[in-house]
Amino acid sequence: MAPPGHRLKRREFIVGLGGAAAWPLAARAQKAIPVIGVLSSGARDSPWPAASFRQGLKETGYVEGRDLTIEYRWAEGHYERLPALMADLLDQKVVTIATFGNVAARTAKAGTTNLPIVFSIGSDPVAIGLVKSLNRPGTNMTGVNVLNNDLETKRFELLTEVVPHADTIAFLVNPDSPTTAQKLRNVQAAALDHNRQIVVLNARNDSEFESNFQNLDQRGIEAMMIASDNIFSNESAKLGQVAARHKIPTVSAYSEFTIAGGLMSYGTNDADAFHQVGVYLGRILNGETPADLPVIQVASVKFALNLKTAKALGLTIPLPLLGRADEVIE
Repeated sequence: MAPPGHRLKRREFIVGLGGAAAWPLAARAQKAIPVIGVLSSGARDSPWPAASFRQGLKETGYVEGRDLTIEYRWAEGHYERLPALMADLLDQKVVTIATFGNVAARTAKAGTTNLPIVFSIGSDPVAIGLVKSLNRPGTNMTGVNVLNNDLETKRFELLTEVVPHADTIAFLVNPDSPTTAQKLRNVQAAALDHNRQIVVLNARNDSEFESNFQNLDQRGIEAMMIASDNIFSNESAKLGQVAARHKIPTVSAYSEFTIAGGLMSYGTNDADAFHQVGVYLGRILNGETPADLPVIQVASVKFALNLKTAKALGLTIPLPLLGRADEVIE
């Protein structure tokens, strides 16, 4: 028998959410297996840290297939698919939803005000209207704010250290992302401070990667930054391979890019974020409410360098920079 405090929290949670969410959670008390949803802007076969996500659930008493069922919905980088995918999850009578990506979180918010939602996003959730404050979300949403969007300037500075002769730097972005404009402003401000110029290149999917790198070759641009974005995260290994083939010094937010042959990466640890999403989902299933769970900011970053690629590019990595790297690929 659960302790009295545990039962009280569950009743408060059910009453607060209303009938749309109440019956599935009440059913769990009768040994029914709850169904939760995952809504992602990314691709089904992308290298997302599923083990970390499931570990977070396990720590709160939930193992997929034993204590709950998970319905996964992937937009495959096509943001226009998200509203239909969200509607489908609601049709599946899920009791709570995890979202990955800014657009997925906003789509989920538009789709329901009753079901609890746990997000992992790169934007400020207060600024984009998901929660009222970080400490007291006050809505049906809470989650994790990864700081990749705030690291574009740092990635720019790292690139100028490694390629100091590059007067013009390309910035590859997804023009459909709602955070692109802010990222571009940050990078352009950094470029102005360093007397560099920025050339913006657009890619909405992986079919446009090759042409963008060919464009660099033709224009004589000597270095590139890749914006943090779900599309570029999903295809980070492919981007690393393309960058290595075209011999363009490039920095990304994702370590898979560097492992695949890209020069370097600097970004937050996605595994930490996905783990925390799993923990919060479990805590909600156990009776807590999103309104009272503070948004967690993941600040830990990983800096990876590929020395084999640097050698192929004829670059010498400054020793102080090499000493700061968390992972060096030789």
